Amino acid sequence: MNRVIRSRAANPKWIEGVKRHGYKGAFEMAATVDFLFAFDATTELIDDHQYALLADAYLLDPATRDFIAQHNPDALRDMTERMLEAQQRGLWQEPGEYQQALEDLLLDIEEN
Repeated sequence: MNRVIRSRAANPKWIEGVKRHGYKGAFEMAATVDFLFAFDATTELIDDHQYALLADAYLLDPATRDFIAQHNPDALRDMTERMLEAQQRGLWQEPGEYQQALEDLLLDIEEN
């Protein structure tokens, strides 16, 4: 699973490739987060650092976050909520600084 996340989901080349598709590209990123969450909920095989990789790549990278916000703001909110839900359910067990960063992002999304 780590190979799939690094080679596809968190790969900057893949991310830049899906960005060419605008709304659909942002949707693909959101679907990836949903798939990761669902896989972890059923198998408990996703490590904390794998959640962190996707949070860094999609939500905390300013350029990618701005792309998603512009092309599919619902996807940005959904991804942020899903990452926080993973923390609340104990799937992402030790989010550390990510919890506050994602909570701040969600507040910012809801204010706009």
